[in-house]
Amino acid sequence: MKVVKNRWRGIGLPAQEGLAPEEISTSANSAFTLFAACPRTMTTPLVERPDIAGELGVATLHIKDERARMGLGSFKALGAAYAIAREADARVRDGRAKTHESALIGQTFACASAGNHGLSLAAGAPVFGAKAVVFIAETVPEAFAERLRAKGADVVRAGATYEDSIAAAEKMSVDNSWHFLPDGTWLGQTAAGKAVMEGYLVMGEEIANQIPQAPTHVFLQAGVGGLAAAGAISARAKWGDDVTIIVIEPEAAPALQASIEAGGPVTTTGPVSNMGRLDCKEPSHLALKLLAREADWFVTITDADAAGCVDWLAGKELATTPSGGAGIAGLKCLAAVSSDVGLAPTSRILCYLSEGPEDG
Repeated sequence: MKVVKNRWRGIGLPAQEGLAPEEISTSANSAFTLFAACPRTMTTPLVERPDIAGELGVATLHIKDERARMGLGSFKALGAAYAIAREADARVRDGRAKTHESALIGQTFACASAGNHGLSLAAGAPVFGAKAVVFIAETVPEAFAERLRAKGADVVRAGATYEDSIAAAEKMSVDNSWHFLPDGTWLGQTAAGKAVMEGYLVMGEEIANQIPQAPTHVFLQAGVGGLAAAGAISARAKWGDDVTIIVIEPEAAPALQASIEAGGPVTTTGPVSNMGRLDCKEPSHLALKLLAREADWFVTITDADAAGCVDWLAGKELATTPSGGAGIAGLKCLAAVSSDVGLAPTSRILCYLSEGPEDG
């Protein structure tokens, strides 16, 4: 475990090429309005677990349980689906389409995915008449490819890594005039990833209405950083500077932590992590910009830490994956050692359980 204090907190990274000038909204109103029309939209629970809190030596633990989000089993349902819904809504509003259901007929949306972002795109596109194409790396299990196909998506295997599949998805989208919808952002490609992150704001709004008292610490797992950025923005908007925000990444893919240390975007290298959804070697540049300003600490955990936490959570009827439980794994690791993040018997903790088990 490596713990890094964010020296850019409150001021942000120095202006430089690659850091998007955009901001994401601090309000989830737009996303709530669009999702209200979806019959599968429902608020996910915020679960209080005094038993786990006691075991970890903190006052309270609340877990935002995203395992049943819109029937897709992950917070990612809020991302691509929202970005697609927003495009459909724009076409209805300006007269290019008569109904939302037919607004995107003839359009194709494409993304690369190591997991749930692809499921969100696969589920969201056909609702509005569009096709979905999901690019996956050679290492992604065939069982996941079958889940995508079951939702009507075309699946294309491309490259040995997630980054390879992103490059292939972007090129094919340009070649075929598709809508490329990544869940990250980088130089020249920010609009789609920004929309995805704004969909994630729904979670923060729900939490604010569910939690009985403001947390002292928020733990946010991160791959490219979209969930973490949205969670951090929501936390600061609701609770200001009184909350400590801690970002958790795999030791094998510390893209955000390394970028914070370097003072700018860094592409990292490392082995394949069992936290597959978080195994991203390059950060979303917009997410990095926002987290540099809002997060307090960046922490990496090992694959063994994550796997052990999955087994531990399963025994507490919180079945998940190493990625889905990574924030809780980070809390568990920090609670076991002396650190500077300020955990104490009076601490009130908020974590996200971001997805269900692979066979769930």
